[in-house]
Amino acid sequence: MSASESVPRVGVWLIGARGSVATTVVAGCAAMTAGLHPPTGLITETPPFTESGLPALSALVFGGHDTLDCPLPKRAEALAAGGVLPHGLPTAVSAELAAAEREIRPGGPLPGDTRTEEDLIGAFAADIRSFVRRCRLARAVVVNVASTEPAPVGDALPPSSLYAAAALRAGCAYVNFTPSTGLHHPSLRRQAESSGLPFAGRDGKTGQTLLRSVLGPMFTQRALTVRAWSGTNLLGGGDGASLADPAAAAAKNAGKERVLADTLATIPEGEVHIDDVPALRDWKTAWDHIAFDGFLGTRMILQTTWQGCDSSLAAPLVLDLARLASRAQERGLSGPLGELGFYFKDPVGQGPSGLGEQYAELMAFAERLRAERGGRGPGSLGSRTPSSAHGGGKGEQR
Repeated sequence: MSASESVPRVGVWLIGARGSVATTVVAGCAAMTAGLHPPTGLITETPPFTESGLPALSALVFGGHDTLDCPLPKRAEALAAGGVLPHGLPTAVSAELAAAEREIRPGGPLPGDTRTEEDLIGAFAADIRSFVRRCRLARAVVVNVASTEPAPVGDALPPSSLYAAAALRAGCAYVNFTPSTGLHHPSLRRQAESSGLPFAGRDGKTGQTLLRSVLGPMFTQRALTVRAWSGTNLLGGGDGASLADPAAAAAKNAGKERVLADTLATIPEGEVHIDDVPALRDWKTAWDHIAFDGFLGTRMILQTTWQGCDSSLAAPLVLDLARLASRAQERGLSGPLGELGFYFKDPVGQGPSGLGEQYAELMAFAERLRAERGGRGPGSLGSRTPSSAHGGGKGEQR
């Protein structure tokens, strides 16, 4: 057995595997593994996570589901042309992109699909199990990075929940990086809690809400009264197109508003608007206008502008979460991983909403992982459930 084969490999099964975020994840991981770029933005590559037992970036194997048919290498070329990926990177990591492309399976349900929910869940779970066996993986983590879907109406499972149910059936930890329903569907909550598997989410905190989770506590801690907080987002790409649907936008905005309600202990006047600007493609601009009162009622204004590339902001977080969820499953954690709230707008489990407090919880989690690896016992990590005890949406561009 070669040295590379002796290191346990971990699968990262991406829902929306041919989208911009997923393509950036695969290309970025390959670039860092090859030493072409530093791990900027990866918290799991910082000193607090040294010796915590996370899978190495070189040990990650990618696959996934998608309803799109644009191959990963071609998607990567388009992202490089748009400035999302460095010029020449798609060529430098072409082998890794091609390998991930070979592991992508058709998603669903597609128009005219007559399969039942049980048929779809079974097919998706079989795809994931086959991936684990074929690639000789120690385990796999399912991460939803597909475009935002509207909140479901009625009892039918939306695509994100079909994939989430498949992850549970395949015995995989699950991360919902989107505001879509996923495991939050009422018919899946009890199943998720009794599965013995760890899960985290939802809706990755990459830009405007990241800033809100810093500024909200600042106003509270300085005893300043926020009267109004309004925001606007301009974005293109797959997310811009999907969020042009008012129902999908409402699902996205719920997390942004929740952060303010939790950190300010009140709901200020104002709304968040999302505008689809196709010309922006994978880039976005977010404005916030904050009206607040100071000493003796002096009225003041704070305005912020955030301009960034959503895929580049999201990709390192997805890699962090996949590594952390894999390690959690390996060490026997089950249920919601509230310690990972730092990464999400609407985190599962109990925990603070301020970024500083969330970061402290994440660092404490890293310390527990290091302590357990040192042999001081797994008690603080949650109940241990052997993976053998587990039963063995729509993947559009984000």
